[in-house]
Amino acid sequence: MCLEEFLHNLHFDIEKASIPDWEVDWEDKPLPYKLYRGLPVVPFSLEVPLTLEGQKQPATPDLSKMGHFLWYVYGLTQFSQSVFSLDATDHSEVMQSYRRFAPSGGALYPNELYVYLKIKDLPIGVYHYDVAHHRLVLLREGNFDSYIAKALGNRCDVSSCFGTVFVSAMFWKNFFKYNNFSYRLQGLDAGVLIGQLLEVAKRFGYESGVYFQFLDRAVNHLLGLAEREESVYAVIPLSVEPTIWSANGNEKARMVAAAELCRELTSIEPSHYVRSQRVKEYPMLTELNEMSMLEDTISFTMIGEEEIGNGGGQTVALPHAERLSYDLASVCRQRFSPDMDFIMGKISQLDLANLLYEATDSFLYRNDLESAYQKHEPRVSVNICLYNVEGIPNGAYQYDSTTHALHQVLLGDHRLLLQSGMSLYNVNLLQVPICIHVTGVKDYYKNTFGYRGYRIQQMEAGMLVQRLLLLAAASGMGGHPLLGYDSNLCDEIYKLGPQGKTSLIQIPFGPYRPRPWLMGGLYG
Repeated sequence: MCLEEFLHNLHFDIEKASIPDWEVDWEDKPLPYKLYRGLPVVPFSLEVPLTLEGQKQPATPDLSKMGHFLWYVYGLTQFSQSVFSLDATDHSEVMQSYRRFAPSGGALYPNELYVYLKIKDLPIGVYHYDVAHHRLVLLREGNFDSYIAKALGNRCDVSSCFGTVFVSAMFWKNFFKYNNFSYRLQGLDAGVLIGQLLEVAKRFGYESGVYFQFLDRAVNHLLGLAEREESVYAVIPLSVEPTIWSANGNEKARMVAAAELCRELTSIEPSHYVRSQRVKEYPMLTELNEMSMLEDTISFTMIGEEEIGNGGGQTVALPHAERLSYDLASVCRQRFSPDMDFIMGKISQLDLANLLYEATDSFLYRNDLESAYQKHEPRVSVNICLYNVEGIPNGAYQYDSTTHALHQVLLGDHRLLLQSGMSLYNVNLLQVPICIHVTGVKDYYKNTFGYRGYRIQQMEAGMLVQRLLLLAAASGMGGHPLLGYDSNLCDEIYKLGPQGKTSLIQIPFGPYRPRPWLMGGLYG
């Protein structure tokens, strides 16, 4: 199967992309976090603030504040146990998982965080965030400003940043369960994590932005990653003051090659533990990762200027949106993914307007995919099926973020049709007033970014998903991201085919009943 066909099937016909007769070996599952062995560690304080309001004016963080930052981004926040009945004899099995504020498919968390830090009370160097123990593990000590700047194509003044975050995907961590479908999940999960990181950075007063294009092998070499096992997907510099940010580079004429840059540093192969004894091969993921790599900085590119369009149809103007003021820490604790817990309730136009406006407006962020001075159609956008929303006819709509309005696509109650398109009946869509589909171009900008465009698109979709989930929680609603749905059916509802677009993920939103369960957080 060629890679283009594989990615097509991954989205539109998952059975063809999946490995036949796949059986999950639960006894040999990997850990949901990476554990390094025999390296220096720096523990963080286990005392974390339970609110992010009233933060002091931005200042270069010390070790304690960096610990708070990383915990809110990706730390362990909840221990969960689920009991499943296996047979009629009431023989049951307990499945346990560790949760974080950023959701993940199957709670498997295939992504890892690495940080290059220049802060007080810490040797300058490259570290891994050890989630299990809430500490840093030192991988390389030293100043790597010049190396990282070159790996980014000299498009960022790394010397003015106190830190740089690297988000990786560790392939086996969810491949063991989802086989080839894990490739789609790894990009989405990375995006959700990045979305959480950007929101937390705002609360701490840090300047940030996302680089999707960098010299992969040079960055992986810096971190000591085995590329057939794990690879970096995004690089995010952090600073307390606005820093030089360029999408196309101030020294683009000075081409940097990954192979040449790697020779500046000796190789490291730090030992780590994954628990699995029988790690299987994942050739499609390995080949896609290989084909997505950038070997020199001349390969960095941007999307050209595009006109913003809409799907036509009658327009429904939404009321002026009010900026939501909320404590992110509290909202993170409240966020809940209902399944059979949704209950039908009437949604006001203002609630809908606030959700859509705030999510898409806050999603604007610095990146290396476009020029900041050009108008672009959003690379990922929102289509929505509504039922029982105050003053808006039931139907399918396209949300236009530039005019803050809904463009009518197809009137009617689509809940039963959407329910029929689900592969699992774990959510009762008949009880859901809002069903959002994050959409993007069907060819994932392949002509511009090659196969790398697919994972970039999935990450941007995940970033928008996290914004929507946080705002829904702030409004008292729940949201449940779903990939087990019929993309072709949804594309027909919204008439996306002629636009060259497709739905990337489905998220029902609405009121929900409290679940009768015993739960506790790993905080306060």
